[in-house]
Amino acid sequence: METNRSSDFFVRFWGVRGSIATPGKETVEYGGNTSCVEVRVGGKLLIFDGGTGLRVLGKTLLPKMPIEAHLFFSHSHWDHIQGFPFFVPAFIPGNRFHIYGAIAPNGATIKQRLSDQMLHPNFPIPLRGMRSEMTFHDLRPGDRIKIDDILIETAHLNHPSEAIGYRVTWQGRTAVYCTDTEHYADRLDENVLFLARDADVFIYDATYTDEEYYHPQFSKVGWGHSTWQEAVKICKAAGVKKLVIFHHDPAHGDDFLADVEAQVSAAYPDACLAREGTKLVL
Repeated sequence: METNRSSDFFVRFWGVRGSIATPGKETVEYGGNTSCVEVRVGGKLLIFDGGTGLRVLGKTLLPKMPIEAHLFFSHSHWDHIQGFPFFVPAFIPGNRFHIYGAIAPNGATIKQRLSDQMLHPNFPIPLRGMRSEMTFHDLRPGDRIKIDDILIETAHLNHPSEAIGYRVTWQGRTAVYCTDTEHYADRLDENVLFLARDADVFIYDATYTDEEYYHPQFSKVGWGHSTWQEAVKICKAAGVKKLVIFHHDPAHGDDFLADVEAQVSAAYPDACLAREGTKLVL
């Protein structure tokens, strides 16, 4: 069993893909599960998003029960919540989960949205079938959360139906989870810059390349995602130490992503693409 000392601060990736899970021989190196990131900090377990990677994380937690964890959702598009009904620890009494998410533009809470995807005819077991202890927390962008001496700051992200980004700071070290956000044509996003400032690790949605985003026939403008080129601009402006490109497009196989990674690394020396299973120690 892996120990989790109170002095540890690390990030581990369980799902790095956007839109839809992409199993198969072309996604072996980088991974095909949708968004889920584990952060261990100050003896606490924080989980960011509940895509299909959450199911895999859940399997690894079973030998470590009872579990207490804080689960933060960026938003409730399916690729960020579709693993939640398959998160086995949530069905087991004795485990405790604190669940956070922003109130949707239509007023729906994160509890309502997680519950809705588990209602018939979408799923056979309703949310109340999960026998763990769950506490739900409604957020608004700009809220600050304290978990002991861990500070979590939030900011609004530019995404259809809205999303929220998270900045985790503990003992002078910072990791940022900033996915599902689209950059602006005329300026750097001040909310993203706020989250990214002097971050040790900056996880950023770069679903597209500039060539794809600005393609004259198949433009991705308005789709709610960004590019690795924009990520580099943000990191240079904000003083980010390590950039991690995240939320890979389902059409991008390992060869394509390896080429992107080479370009990103050339443009920003301490940069990489997120891979399932990768652990980054701060």
